Amino acid sequence: MGAFKEQDYNSKLNLKSWKKLSKFVKPYKKYVVILIIMMLLVAAIDAALPLMTKYVIDNFIKERTLDGIGKFAIIYAVVILLQVLNVYVFIFSAGKIETGVAYRIRKSGFEKLQKLSFSYYDKTAVGWIMARMTSDIQKLSDVIAWSIVDMVWGLSMMTLIIFVMIYVNLKLALIALSVLPILLIVSVYFQDKILKSYRNVRKINSRITGAVNEGIMGAKTTKTLVTEERNFNEYREITAKMKKSSVRAAIFSSLYMPTAIILGNIGTALVLWFGGESIMSGAIEYGTIVAFISYTVLFFEPVRNLANVFAEMQSAQASVERILSMLDTQIDIEDSEEIIKKYGEMFDSNKSQWPEIKGNIKFENVTFAYKGGEKVLEDFNLEIKAGETIALVGETGSGKSTIVNLACRFYEPTKGRILIDEVDYTKRPLLWLQSNLGYVLQTPHLFSGSIMDNIRYAKLDASEIEIIKAAKLVNAHEFIMKMEKGYDSEVGESGSRLSTGEKQLISFARAVLANPSIFVLDEATSSIDTEKEKIIQDAVDKVLEGRTSFIIAHRLSTIRSADRILVIRNGKVTEEGNHSQLIKKKGYYYRLYTNQFKDEEGIKMLSK
Repeated sequence: MGAFKEQDYNSKLNLKSWKKLSKFVKPYKKYVVILIIMMLLVAAIDAALPLMTKYVIDNFIKERTLDGIGKFAIIYAVVILLQVLNVYVFIFSAGKIETGVAYRIRKSGFEKLQKLSFSYYDKTAVGWIMARMTSDIQKLSDVIAWSIVDMVWGLSMMTLIIFVMIYVNLKLALIALSVLPILLIVSVYFQDKILKSYRNVRKINSRITGAVNEGIMGAKTTKTLVTEERNFNEYREITAKMKKSSVRAAIFSSLYMPTAIILGNIGTALVLWFGGESIMSGAIEYGTIVAFISYTVLFFEPVRNLANVFAEMQSAQASVERILSMLDTQIDIEDSEEIIKKYGEMFDSNKSQWPEIKGNIKFENVTFAYKGGEKVLEDFNLEIKAGETIALVGETGSGKSTIVNLACRFYEPTKGRILIDEVDYTKRPLLWLQSNLGYVLQTPHLFSGSIMDNIRYAKLDASEIEIIKAAKLVNAHEFIMKMEKGYDSEVGESGSRLSTGEKQLISFARAVLANPSIFVLDEATSSIDTEKEKIIQDAVDKVLEGRTSFIIAHRLSTIRSADRILVIRNGKVTEEGNHSQLIKKKGYYYRLYTNQFKDEEGIKMLSK
């Protein structure tokens, strides 16, 4: 189910990490201020209610009179209505903060994912990314919004209750608060245990998300290899670990809460014990002891809430660390400050300043190695003229795709440099080059939506006429029109409703629509049958005319018309020339071509 190993996050609650997230809360500071004010008012009213009860007992019940009860009832009703309004406003404000923060973090995260280079996706599991962008961000925004509620209410409530209790009766106040030090010690112990358990839960959750993603994406492979049982056992093992960690976290949480409640009840019992004796001796009034009982119950409620906030922040600490690790990931390939100053940011680039791209490409002493891997290219040199079609041939792992990916600046050389139109391409905006690329992959990716939408993805302002023209050029129009809704037909998730060949043609039409200066065909016709290949070969030749083009192909019949064919072996060009020249040399290309030709002829003979 994948060998991705996630980083461990074992540090304790780190407020610096939370502070880094404050930029996502700043746009909602108006709602934060409103929320704080509302919670202060809620706490003030909650703290005043026991005093109002004391007043009723001492002035109406004890005195056995109803004089002034009407006026008191009106005041009490106004207070309750005000509290209802406060609660409505604070729930509305907290909801705004929660959804707004989640939106902004997700937006920032998605923007970062668009900027990260291929190397990030080479080493990061899809499930890990999905967990960060969904469950972790949701948990974090929830904690940020509602922890403000509980912290402001809890701290203000506790402070007001302490002042009121001391004001009413100092001795009973000290008795009621005597269990507080023990509660703090217990809280620190349990929260540490809860934090470790929740961190492990979040870590395993990422693995589960990844396993589910792989299980769905690889469903066909699973069926053909009959690995359902093995996948199920692996998934069951991961979920069993999730269950064990979750139960452990739940046990510590369930032990902590009753302990805190017991300590709170001990405080209440002490107030009843000593307060009862004081009532018997006439030292205090009955209303006072009732108010103190209410205050001891109310006091330990915010204590428990604050402990819960601390626990939630601890359990969310892992989410904070994971989200920040994604947001703070160093981008391997990005524009320099000088380029940004001249041309603007990637998502806000001044395209009017972009120089025209002709398509001359030059590799100068290029050395490249993937992170943590061996060198693929070393002192590699290659010059391609504008409009030239270059075919790359070689065994798997020889470096063909690496050469193309470096030319497209999906990766950058470890040493040496690559020039586009005689200028080091790092001196131009990244978007400048990649906006002029047409890339057709062996396994094309289509987005959910219609065929029209998928072709238009290359040029969002393209007209329907332009889209149909592009489809006709690659011979996709005929099969599209045979579909029930034509260009409005849905392709399904990742193009699941189309055959591989049909997806390839849609992908090819999309690339053509962009009218790129540099074209890359990476095994682009390998999924198309021989008959369709011949039909679109003429279209390919027309499309590539006048454009700098790279063709990576195992099917050598598709590259006979290339201007130059490069045989790549172990990152070196071992043979070079057009088809006729290489056939005459009778080297590696000749052997490869004749063997493949014999195989194809044999297949044709068998099919007759």
